[in-house]
Parts: sequence; C-alpha cells; structure tokens
Amino acid sequence: MKVLVAGGAGYIGSHVVFELIRDGHEVVVYDNLSTGRRSAVPEGVRFIEGDIRDLDATTRALAQGTSSGSFDVALHFAAKLVVPESVSNPLAYYHNNVEGLRTMLEAMVKTNVRTIVFSSTAAVYGEPDKSHNGECLEGDLTVPINPYGETKLAAEKMIQWVAQAHDMNYCILRYFNVAGADASLRIGLDKDQLTHLIPLIMQTALGLREKLQIYGNDYDTIDGTCVRDYIHVSDLARAHILGAKYILDNDRSVLCNLGSGQGFSVKQVVDAALKMFEFAYEYAPRRDGDPAKLIANNQRAQELLGWQPQLSLEQMLSSDFAYRQKISTSSHGEPA
Repeated sequence: MKVLVAGGAGYIGSHVVFELIRDGHEVVVYDNLSTGRRSAVPEGVRFIEGDIRDLDATTRALAQGTSSGSFDVALHFAAKLVVPESVSNPLAYYHNNVEGLRTMLEAMVKTNVRTIVFSSTAAVYGEPDKSHNGECLEGDLTVPINPYGETKLAAEKMIQWVAQAHDMNYCILRYFNVAGADASLRIGLDKDQLTHLIPLIMQTALGLREKLQIYGNDYDTIDGTCVRDYIHVSDLARAHILGAKYILDNDRSVLCNLGSGQGFSVKQVVDAALKMFEFAYEYAPRRDGDPAKLIANNQRAQELLGWQPQLSLEQMLSSDFAYRQKISTSSHGEPA
C-alpha cells in the first residue's frame, strides 16, 4: 500500500508508521509537529511538515503521492485528545478535530484519494449502556459527555456523509485506553503534559513526580475507581494495517472498537505496577467528563479484520517504563 499518515509524528501515528514500514508499505508522514516529534519518523520515510487545516498544503501533500504513485489510503491521527483540556477549551477542539478533518476530506476529494482510516475513540459512547455492564458495542447509543468525544463523533458522521457523497470507503477505529511503547524503544509516549495513567505511574516510579493522583474513588465500580480497557499501542497499530487492507480488498467501509475486551480499574493497574516498581499515590477529586466504566466489545474487529490483541497489561507497563527510563536520561527527552 501507498499511505499518507497525517499525524504520523505523534504517539499512535508513529507506531503505525513503524508497523507499516515493517509490513513493507510505502509511507509519507504529514504532521504540523504541534505535539509530534520529527525524531519519531523513521529514517528514510518522507516527512512533510504541514497542518490538516491548511487546504492548499494538505492538497499538495496528497497530490504528491509516493515515489511510485498515488496514495491508496490516508490515515488520520491529527487530533487533539486531552479530555480535561477539551472541557476548558472546546473551541480549539472543534477547530482542530472537526474543521481540520473537513479540510482534509476536501483535499482527499480534490486529489481522488478515496480511502481513509480514521482514529476515533471510545469517548463517543459517553456513559455506556447500563445493561451491558460497561461494555461498549459499535451499535450502542453515542452520547458523549465531553467536547473531545463530541468532536470525534461529529468527525465520524462527517466521514460517513462525505463517503456516501463521493464514493469513498472508510475504516473508523474507536480506541479504548492506549499504552506501552514499541519494542525497539525508538518511540513511545513522549509529551510535555501527560494525562494518561500508565505514563504517569512510570514518571512517579522514576522520581519525576512526587506522587501519583488517582482521580475519584467513589465511582460505582469494583473498588470505586474508574474501569478502563487498556490496549498496547503496537496491537493498536497493527489493527490499522488490517483495517486499511480490509477496505481496499473488500471495497466496503467498516467501524470497529479496538480494545482488549477486558476491564481494569485504575487501582488494579496501580496494584499491578506496584508489583514491578515502587511509587507513592493518593486519591484526588474526580475529573470532569470521566465515565465510570468503558470496556470494548472487540468481536467485530476480530471477525472482520482478523485482529486480536496479543500484548498484556504487564507488557504495557514494562515497555512504557523502559521507554520512559530511556528518555529520562536524554538531555532532550527525544528518542535516541
């Protein structure tokens, strides 16, 4: 496949790029480097600095194709994704996540790139159907409880309408909680402001922060802390390749959950990490916009894409720790 990866210098995008290269595909990365790092792009992969909200720049990038021809598919990872930030600054999220996608889709129509794989989120569900015990199915009601989820749902609907109007195919993948780092330790989650549980645990274990805060212990869950479905970023990355192949081979669109299908409470993750590392933690008030429980039903991804998660919670913890330990010794905090 010949692939444009928008947001390919970011955490998830860069892992997908690494897996695409390993699988023998031609890749071009398009990123504005607002949160991504140029050093996360593998050597030999063409990099174009640009913003999906810039129609002319995005159109030029898509029109160039790879050295051997036009793009078969565009992958979109160029979204803002911090829930508390979306609550405090919703306009920025609508501008980037909705208007940015609209511009990219317009550029795709102009350049006849008719296939897109879109990075979505479990946040589109909001509070899951109570009859499913926190499990989310793709056909469930989508009632987001924060602006981040709302912008992603708007983006999903936009893709579906544009695909219908312009004979396009899409693969929409709804992520649950992503963690871990590539086995090479060349890439991982490396941001200035971390809000994800596992990296925060590792920063505390490495002495980079004094104490981990667990936000809320009064939810209606097994131990009062939020329950989430954690998936290793490399498992997630491989699903994108399978998704792109599926829509190209079958000439049809698909929407799937990507998660392990197993829920862990925040306290259970903390306890698993404490078996491996020493660190201190305390409870803090709930954060705005956090549902009590979110677990993926991943049956559709297994059946249609032939995808199955392979890496465990312990492997997420150990790989993130190894990566964070590596970058903490780097003067610039970038992959070596």
